[in-house]
Amino acid sequence: MRVLAGDIGGTHARLAVVDIDDQHVRLVREARYPSADYPSLAPIVRRFLDEGTESPLRAAFGVAGPVTDGRTATPNLPWTLDERHLAREVGIPSARLLNDLDAIARGIARLDSRDMITLQAGAPDETGVLALIGAGTGLGEAFVVREGRRMRTRASEGGHSGFAPRTPFERDLLAWLATDFGHVSAERVISGPGLENIYRFLAERAPEREQSAVRDKIENDGAAAISRHGLTGSDALCVEALDVFAGAYGSQAGNLALTVLASGGVFVVGGIAPAIVKKLVDGTFLAAFRDKGRLSEMMQRMPVRVVMNDNVGLYGAAIAAAYDDTRTPDAPRAPSASGAPPTIAHNAGAR
Repeated sequence: MRVLAGDIGGTHARLAVVDIDDQHVRLVREARYPSADYPSLAPIVRRFLDEGTESPLRAAFGVAGPVTDGRTATPNLPWTLDERHLAREVGIPSARLLNDLDAIARGIARLDSRDMITLQAGAPDETGVLALIGAGTGLGEAFVVREGRRMRTRASEGGHSGFAPRTPFERDLLAWLATDFGHVSAERVISGPGLENIYRFLAERAPEREQSAVRDKIENDGAAAISRHGLTGSDALCVEALDVFAGAYGSQAGNLALTVLASGGVFVVGGIAPAIVKKLVDGTFLAAFRDKGRLSEMMQRMPVRVVMNDNVGLYGAAIAAAYDDTRTPDAPRAPSASGAPPTIAHNAGAR
């Protein structure tokens, strides 16, 4: 089946024509657009369709925001979307909206061990809950419950829950952010803008440490510049900011894993993780992930993997477009500790 799939973030909107069946998924044509340049999603979709010759009859879009009854008001874009209106506007009979982490959760079933880097092999429970956490323009969370041979994906807005500081520095950071934001969500720290917040706090505390040339680069390129300097070690403030970020990210991933009891494993997804995977593998993330007091030993048994394939959201949206939610699939398994690829379900996208 040929469908239209979208992975719609606060920074970029990716659209693809996808050929998909029970065993294979292939991107036929793909394009990326700056989300903020458009007043809504429909103009992006119409432009993409006008640039090709395909006429898909089904579409689905993973959107960074809560989706209820086919509607969403995106928190990082001034968009209000309704899938019924969207279908009419773009001329596709069936158009579906779902949370972007929900889409990624579905797409995980179409990945194998080559698409992931293992931070912690753990001892996975093959019937256990899977958790997903992904930092980008915002912070997304989701989880997957296996009920017999059925997989149910569940979106979450846990990224907007309160930031839980773990260290004295993070407590000071929380107080500083509260003067600007009042409620300080985890997303204010664990996201691209969050990494910039961490850097600004460090620079304000010790202005003599800030390099003007680096500051200028950050003003132009934001979190990407901080990451580059942090990974290369070329700027001490960026190194420290990235260290704080990785620790906060690991701690929040551990909080999610405890909340849903993710004995099946934790997947770190989103745009930032692959870009800073060199930092994520150095132990900072895992130390914070495991730092859960009396349950620290249990945390060591949970597999933790970084998803490196940036098409996973498109795969999941294609699954949501191609399959309805009435068929009962074989539930996909997370990659085992030995690195074996997951089982691909007949209907990997069914809830």
